[in-house]
Amino acid sequence: MLLTIDVGNTHTVLGLFEGEEVIEHWRINTDSRRTADEIAVVLQGLVQQSRLLADTDINGIALCSTVPSVLHEMREMCRRYYGDVNAVIVEPGVKTGVPVRMDNPKEVGSDRIVNALAAIHLYGGPAIVVDFGTATTFDAVSAKGEYLGGAIAPGIEIAVDALSARGAQLHKVELIRPRSVIGKNTVEALQSGIIYGFAGQVDGVVDRMSEELSDKPDDVTVVATGGLAPLVLDEARTIDVFEPWLTLIGLRLVYERNVTGT
Repeated sequence: MLLTIDVGNTHTVLGLFEGEEVIEHWRINTDSRRTADEIAVVLQGLVQQSRLLADTDINGIALCSTVPSVLHEMREMCRRYYGDVNAVIVEPGVKTGVPVRMDNPKEVGSDRIVNALAAIHLYGGPAIVVDFGTATTFDAVSAKGEYLGGAIAPGIEIAVDALSARGAQLHKVELIRPRSVIGKNTVEALQSGIIYGFAGQVDGVVDRMSEELSDKPDDVTVVATGGLAPLVLDEARTIDVFEPWLTLIGLRLVYERNVTGT
């Protein structure tokens, strides 16, 4: 069984693969204060409580992290508790098969490279990956599978937090589709601005990026992922497919390239 771990700024997503299928998954808070021992306790507790995983052994680990302090503890956790298991951490020197055409390739987050790999593997190129996380990231992948660059915008929750912090009469609201674009009360007005505003942002950036990426913009596949993606999927016209486990799939592919050679 392969354990994949995607450490984001806000949440950490874990998934267990049996072959090419995600058979179990979890989402927990990312806590930079959590030690390697605490991470191991949480992980083992999650695995043990699952009815699907009785008497199942983890025989491989693949992980990426955008939080350096957590990455250090994850590395220590793998060493102490899974020392006999092949562990692949996505970092410089690890084979991904994705050429990075950036001014400084080391600046690119490992999760974005992994997403690009998974998108090309699943849907071919050219492609754009829109990842709705702490930040909303847009990543452009060429028809040859090259990571060309992208865009980074504040995430949905960041915008909501900023509104409630800076607006004296504006409070956090449930992020659901309002009755109409023209809100009839403050709650609906906030919901409209957030949901339709972010959908418009996605469409605007994707349209411009597609025009730069290909002579035939309609041939560009737009893949959405991330925990907040469902909020705007029905409102953004440019998104072609939603793949919630895109990063985990990419981690599986990286593991296979570096351990099994496939």
